[in-house]
Amino acid sequence: MKKLLSVLLLTAMTFSLAACGSTNEPAESADSGEGKGTGSIYYLNFKPEIAPVYEKIAEAYEAETGVKLNVVTAASGTYEQTLKSEMAKADAPTLFQINGPKGYASWKEYTADLSNTELYSHLTDKSLAVTDGDGVYGIPYVVEGYGIIYNNALINKYIALPGAKIASVDEINNFETLKAVVEDITAKKDELGIKGAFASTSLKPGEDWRWQTHLANVPVYYEFKNNNIDLASDATKEIKFEYAENYKNIFDLYINNSVTEPKLLGSKQVADSMAEFALGQCVFVQNGNWAWSQINEVAGNVVKPEDIKFMPIYTGMEGEENQGLCTGTENFYAINAKASEEDQKLAADFIYWLFSSETGKKFVVEELNFIAPFDTFTDAEKPSDPLAKEVIKWMEKEGTTSVAWNFTVFPNQTFKDNFGASLLQYAQGSMSWDDLVTKVVADWKTESSN
Repeated sequence: MKKLLSVLLLTAMTFSLAACGSTNEPAESADSGEGKGTGSIYYLNFKPEIAPVYEKIAEAYEAETGVKLNVVTAASGTYEQTLKSEMAKADAPTLFQINGPKGYASWKEYTADLSNTELYSHLTDKSLAVTDGDGVYGIPYVVEGYGIIYNNALINKYIALPGAKIASVDEINNFETLKAVVEDITAKKDELGIKGAFASTSLKPGEDWRWQTHLANVPVYYEFKNNNIDLASDATKEIKFEYAENYKNIFDLYINNSVTEPKLLGSKQVADSMAEFALGQCVFVQNGNWAWSQINEVAGNVVKPEDIKFMPIYTGMEGEENQGLCTGTENFYAINAKASEEDQKLAADFIYWLFSSETGKKFVVEELNFIAPFDTFTDAEKPSDPLAKEVIKWMEKEGTTSVAWNFTVFPNQTFKDNFGASLLQYAQGSMSWDDLVTKVVADWKTESSN
């Protein structure tokens, strides 16, 4: 999560265009090609760093369609406050954002059902949308993904050794196989010229977000999913940590087959882990597609872009052979249900234009720099870095279900920090696993009420 925010919130700047009331004249569909429409759209944007791009998008959209796009951008960290203020006005936003199920719960009466919109029909992984029953109330427009990054060249080098546990990396589709391969790689690390199977598990305080948030998301996702928990409800204020043993499976695999001894992990940072991977000292590292620059920019990097691949985080869950990467976002389009039908259509037409027209897609790829989760993009119109390409590949893989980002409902930073501290104590041998589980369950309940 910390890394996600560092990627999305780069610089705080504010861009504001006067919001004018929409007309009630229906516009021609933005993608119909049948002349130009009329009317205007008020869009409340929450990403200050891309406000200047939306100024250019607004000009291009009006030039192509005749429809005016009025954008107001909330200052960094003030979006919810600004949205409350703007929604109380007569000329309220027609297009706005929610941050997931919790955001939907707050704005439920204002979110129109988008299940019949053109943009939703092109969403490659519909499990990513914010839904309620048969309705769709938030469409993700930019995604990121994380999992286990691996060096395919080293995997192939391992496979060529006598007695390798697999003949192809595609055979690793569950925890049992992953464990067998990782432990065999550890046994053969001298032959492979590496220091460990996995990069160091960074457990220095403040550097442990990969474990207390991203890795913890996996068992929490399954607990909520298998118990049909409504993520927008108070049912998320408690967990049983039902799949704690599955978490332990993968965490133990990480720390016991690492470049660094478990008792020394308290000094390790994420940058150390990424450098170890980039320098070819290990085969695997858990991280997200944002890590491409961390790998590519390491001095002495020996890993070729074509050898950088992703696999899901397997923990021993039933049916995980069909599990994908942990893919998600905190960026969902919503359309104001209280706006007129004509204005709702104007908003739906605009977001489809942005992600389907030649002009719109050019902005998305070249200036917004989004991994857009829609099948309207050709291979030539998708991000070119290897990890982004892997995220897209896994999202589009038939029969595969992404693990949703349920960490958006984790209680708070105090809970995460406490969890990280407990993981370090466990790794160092000063806390039992049972005590860790008890503390996580208690802390979740306590911090959810704060």
